[in-house]
Amino acid sequence: MAFPLASTVPVSLALTLPLPPGVNNQYVTVGKRRVLSKAAGAFVRDVAKLVEAARRDGRVTPALEAALGDALLGVYLTFYFATPMRRDLDGGLKIALDALGRALGLDDRAVVDLHLTKKIDPLRPRLELELETIRDWQFDRSYVYLGSPSETGDPETDDYNRDQPVPSP
Repeated sequence: MAFPLASTVPVSLALTLPLPPGVNNQYVTVGKRRVLSKAAGAFVRDVAKLVEAARRDGRVTPALEAALGDALLGVYLTFYFATPMRRDLDGGLKIALDALGRALGLDDRAVVDLHLTKKIDPLRPRLELELETIRDWQFDRSYVYLGSPSETGDPETDDYNRDQPVPSP
């Protein structure tokens, strides 16, 4: 996964999605496994259909998808809830990013700037989102990554044992 930091003109994509289910309604236990609930599965399928419709009408082009897939990203999410205090603002964040990433082939680890806003629209609850490529993003250079090139820093995907002692220099 390469992220050119300042090589392209920023591009963006705006979509209106259904309101995702709240965090308490996203997963169910089946046997000993946690799986997406029916509501969450329906949300993921709805997002895929909306992205496909955006491809058909030209709002999502192969060039746009390539630019989004090869850049650091800013994500702006505005949740329009039916009532002001019934849901947490961040309860639909992960499933929204996961569904969008699956539909567009994006890796949400590329998100470096995230904005969440809560608004009220009792007649039309929804999620409005904008993705944009970020130019000129720089990670804080005061921290130096000391791991091997194969390590990502994610204990679930790295093939090293965190319990092993760190070798001396």
